[in-house]
Amino acid sequence: MTKKKKSTQDNLTTKNVVNLNRSLPKVLVDIFIQGDIFTKLSFLIMGFSNMVRGQIIKGCIFLATEIAFIYFLLIDKGGLFMLKGLTTLGEIEAKPASGFTAMQPGDDSRKFLLFGVATVVLCLLFIVIWAESIRSGYIAQLATDAKKKPNSFYRDIKEYFDGKIHRTLLFIPIMGILLMTIIPIFFMICMAFTNFDKDHNGEMQLFDWRGLEAFNKVLNMGGGDKYSYTFWHLLGWTLIWAVLATFTCYIGGIVIAMLINSKQVKFKAFWRTMFIMTAATPQFVTLLLMKTYLAENGLLNGILTSAGIIEKNIDWLGTPNMARFMCILVNFWIGVPFTILITTGILQNIPVDLYEAAKVDGANTKTIFLKITLPYMLFVTTPYLIQTFVGNINNFNVIYLLTNGEPTTMDYSNAGKTDLLITWLYKLSMDFKEYNVASVIGILVFAICATLSLVVFRNTGAYNNEEEFQ
Repeated sequence: MTKKKKSTQDNLTTKNVVNLNRSLPKVLVDIFIQGDIFTKLSFLIMGFSNMVRGQIIKGCIFLATEIAFIYFLLIDKGGLFMLKGLTTLGEIEAKPASGFTAMQPGDDSRKFLLFGVATVVLCLLFIVIWAESIRSGYIAQLATDAKKKPNSFYRDIKEYFDGKIHRTLLFIPIMGILLMTIIPIFFMICMAFTNFDKDHNGEMQLFDWRGLEAFNKVLNMGGGDKYSYTFWHLLGWTLIWAVLATFTCYIGGIVIAMLINSKQVKFKAFWRTMFIMTAATPQFVTLLLMKTYLAENGLLNGILTSAGIIEKNIDWLGTPNMARFMCILVNFWIGVPFTILITTGILQNIPVDLYEAAKVDGANTKTIFLKITLPYMLFVTTPYLIQTFVGNINNFNVIYLLTNGEPTTMDYSNAGKTDLLITWLYKLSMDFKEYNVASVIGILVFAICATLSLVVFRNTGAYNNEEEFQ
């Protein structure tokens, strides 16, 4: 078998250049110290070292990138204009039409914020390309110093479809994440530090930077602001909801799966099929039907009244505690089939020898469940539990479609008793145009979810004892 010929770059790269454990500034300093005059000039003229050493096409691509970036910065209403606009968020307000005078358009703070954030991201991306051009120029220098020919452009392209195919495959997804996720996230984060609301919509009335004003409004522990009172109460209910919604479905799913899986139960395939059919029903259809079913004049009250169980209709979704209980109950109905499907597969893969050995040792059903079944289930399903818990913190559908956050209360600011933080965020942004406060809530929800996920997962057996578990 012939050995694959390594590229010049593979043979000549040094630890100082390609060691990913070193920080980028240190790598660039090392290259500047070790590089010759052409490599040093590459810090100012991208691709110069490549072109001098015969890599004309690669050098021209780097140089064209630099020229295009400088052009973007200097053109009218280009990068520098957007960066300046990011600091001011606009200076000229629009003047509404009056009498015979037409409306005079002004600056749009929203565009300055969005394009400013996009420009910052583009600048960071350019820095990455600039650093890569310096690294590439230094590798070309090493090849020349070793009396070897630097890689041709064709060889570099071929590498991206061979040894570096992972970079080629990841390029489009990374660009998609950058455009569709990173920039919108930073745009939302920046909104939290402004006064972007219904009175400052960015078009007719400019908004500006206000620092931590919106955070103080939401997090004020003294309760002096209605937003803070609403936030802390909804945070408490959101966490209670997430715990109950997660573990009722989890425990209920395990119990039902074990019952179906037991030897005494017949027609196992039938019962599993019934639950699969329940899970296959679109969630929003189930929620809207349940909302009608649980209405004060709905079908449930009609059945109970006809049966003589109640004399007066019960408003199942009209009082805070009852509405919250029904939300948890309906979520159980929707969520437990998925847990049954997951736990059924896990139960069928627990080694039978463990159960037989436990029975020989005289263990009863309770002991077998607590010492064998449950630990095995928890180990395997810990990531699923964490994902479900975080998903329930952000469970928009159940609350919004079933109760719409009701019943309403005057104690809260634009929220109802069953609202979660995520549904309150939606109402603040879509119904009441309080974009800055909604952005703060979004940041806090993300911080809560990320912290809980990382802390809990890193302290579980699924993370710490993966190799020891048998």
